[in-house]
Amino acid sequence: MKAIEGVFFDLDGTLLDTAADFIVTINQMLKDYQHPLLDAEIIRQNISNGSRRLMQLAFNLPAGAELELKRTQFLAYYDHHISDPDRTTCALPYPGIMALLAELDRRQIVWGIVTNKPKPYALTLIEQAGLTERSHAIVCPEDVQQPKPDPQALYLACQQAGCDFRNSIYIGDHVRDIEAGKRAGMITVAAHYGYISEHDDPLLWQADRNINEVKDLHLWLEQLNWQLPVVHHHNAAVT
Repeated sequence: MKAIEGVFFDLDGTLLDTAADFIVTINQMLKDYQHPLLDAEIIRQNISNGSRRLMQLAFNLPAGAELELKRTQFLAYYDHHISDPDRTTCALPYPGIMALLAELDRRQIVWGIVTNKPKPYALTLIEQAGLTERSHAIVCPEDVQQPKPDPQALYLACQQAGCDFRNSIYIGDHVRDIEAGKRAGMITVAAHYGYISEHDDPLLWQADRNINEVKDLHLWLEQLNWQLPVVHHHNAAVT
């Protein structure tokens, strides 16, 4: 057993509950275009699939120029909405996150955020949650050549935080998060409380640990005495 050096989180659906911003902006856009509104639960389940997928569902569009235009318009709506720090739909850390981060800080275990969310939006939400200064790494798609599921972003986060990826954990709510973590040679945790489609089964992702709440992760780390379990990822890249 080795001491845990770093703990890294996906952003949307893992560290922060950002669904309310998406639900408001997508339905405002649909209203402006005089389209029927989209069910909040459908939006919530598809947030991790990205803005393109959300626009596909909202406007029933195939891949192509019109979808790309709607996506660009949606991002403008979203940017305008989240730039108001006093909005009623502000993204909030999931229950148990702040207690876990406080314990990581107390134990001097570095932690950070690795997301496929475009940097301007990610930084706005992280700042509004009061986590910018506390985080030891923030890695967005713009910082790497290949976003998740490529492990490059996770290696960069470990480099920024000054920890060994082999002694670190990555938590996410999408199969690409678990794949990236495995390929990086990290311990992976699947957050079942996140934005998971009704057609998806996170148990099939084969994460090293599955959690229904953040406190499950906290409890597990305490049971491990903040040491890493021995897990062998045969496909882990070592650089």
